[in-house]
Amino acid sequence: MKKKLMLLILLPLCLLLASCAMSSNTEEEEGTTYKIYYLDKNKTKLAEDDLILNQTDTEELIAASMIRLCAQPDDVELNPVIRQEMYLNFMLTEKQVMLNMSSEYKKLNAAEEVLARAAIVNTLTQIQGVDFVSITIEGEPLLDALGNPVGVMTKDMFINNAGKEMNSYNKVKMTLYFADAEGDGLIEINRTLAYQNNISMEKLVVEQVIAGPSNQDSYPSVNPETKVISATIKDGVCYVNLDESFLTQPYNVSAEVAIYSIVNSLVELSNVNKVQISVEGENDFLFREQIDLTTLFERNLDLLK
Repeated sequence: MKKKLMLLILLPLCLLLASCAMSSNTEEEEGTTYKIYYLDKNKTKLAEDDLILNQTDTEELIAASMIRLCAQPDDVELNPVIRQEMYLNFMLTEKQVMLNMSSEYKKLNAAEEVLARAAIVNTLTQIQGVDFVSITIEGEPLLDALGNPVGVMTKDMFINNAGKEMNSYNKVKMTLYFADAEGDGLIEINRTLAYQNNISMEKLVVEQVIAGPSNQDSYPSVNPETKVISATIKDGVCYVNLDESFLTQPYNVSAEVAIYSIVNSLVELSNVNKVQISVEGENDFLFREQIDLTTLFERNLDLLK
């Protein structure tokens, strides 16, 4: 009788424990599904896999995603885009993740490095509160295969760019304008670089101006923290929308030089005659209390030194 009573007591208890276990497993599976991007077995294109994350804090989601990007995927035919020893740390500021890599990251060949960038950006920008990604190597800006700063990246730079396309570059020669030593004039610089097929020339030009010159004859004209929200051309007018960092000027550069370094560089494109600049979608104000941003700016060669 005691044995039967014991069984009757234990049975509901076991069912309760089993129910709790099932509930716990279910909770573990609940969360937000993200795509994690890996290299395929030949390391020539990206492949994606689902990852369920329970974290809600943005920084915790970034940390968890970076751990998975460095780890061997469950699918043995896939490869991580970077190894653990290549990744040092990250910092999140105003929707931008700044990843700091070790010198081991430089061991990736050119094709693998482009794929790694695409995988990292596409993975992290899924997280709410992350719109931009930049990479440094032990604190120094990441350079592309031609020695130019890669700069701030967005998911738009890698849309529909997979497989052989991912490693495909166009070579272009562009004319850019930067500040002179006094900050009140412009210096014309010719630059040849390779760029990925899926980034527009107008956006590339603005990003190159923001990245600054690579020689000692000219100087930066725009806050390097500035991010290009959009750059589009319609009827010969290039509409440039920048984030609010553009309003902060860390250099001794005049307002005209900052504006026309962008305008003159864009008007060098054959399909651009005028430029309108907005900040966070707004242009109904004076830039640095001097220049009306509702203006359709045209080339200004008076500033050339």
